Amino acid sequence: MSDSAVTTQWIDIPSHDGQTFKGYLALPPAGKGPGIVLIQEIFGVNAHIRSVAEQYAQDGYVVLAPDVFWRQEPGVELAYEGTDMDKAFKLVGDIDFTVAVKDLASTTQVLRQRAECEGDITAIGYCMGGILAYLAAIESGVDRAASFYPGGIHKHLDKAPRLDVPVQFHFAGNDGHIPAETVDQVRTTFADRDDVTINVYDGADHGFNCWARSAYHRHAAALSHGRTLVFLEGQD
Repeated sequence: MSDSAVTTQWIDIPSHDGQTFKGYLALPPAGKGPGIVLIQEIFGVNAHIRSVAEQYAQDGYVVLAPDVFWRQEPGVELAYEGTDMDKAFKLVGDIDFTVAVKDLASTTQVLRQRAECEGDITAIGYCMGGILAYLAAIESGVDRAASFYPGGIHKHLDKAPRLDVPVQFHFAGNDGHIPAETVDQVRTTFADRDDVTINVYDGADHGFNCWARSAYHRHAAALSHGRTLVFLEGQD
C-alpha cells in the first residue's frame, strides 16, 4: 500500500438473512483509522458517493459505503435528472427501511471486525441516507451519526426516545424538500439533548454537498464537512 494515497475496493458484506451484498471500502493513507459507514442518497453508490468515501478516507477514516438498494437492483448508479431521477424515486419508494437498517447493522459489524478499523464507527448519510444514518444510530450499533438533509425525518421522530448516541443534523436553509416546520420539529424533539446538534445552512438547497448537482453550495459543503470532522473526533 502506498503511504500517500487512499486505496479502494468493493468488498462482500454478509446480510442477516444469509445473502451477500457489496460495499465500497476506502482506506486512508495510514491504512487504518476510525470507521465510517457512509450511506448513499437515492442515486446509489455512484461516482459522487464514492468520492465522498475517498474524501473521508483522505481525512484518516476507514470508510465503507454499502449498496443500500442491493435487494432491488444491485450496483445501481443513477444521475440526477430525467429517467434516472424517476427511477431513484421509485427505488426509495419501494425500499423497506426496517430491512435496510438491518443491512446497515451488518455493514457496521463487518467494518468493526476489519483489522484496519480502529476506534468508533460513525454513520454519515445524505438525503435518504440521512434518515438511515439517524436510524442506524438507534438500531444498527454505530457510535454516532451525522445526518444530512434527511427528507421525511419527521416520520421517524417517534423513535427519538430510543436514541442513546450523539447525532449531528445538517439542514439546508432553503430546502425544497424539507420545510422549516420539519426542522422545527427536530429542534423540539431534541431540545433537552445536549448530544444532538442541529445546523442550518442559509441560502443552501437540498443536496448542497453534492458537487454533481446544481444545488451544490461550496460554503455549506465545506462548513458542514468541517463540522462533521470535529464531530467525528467526539467534540461539539
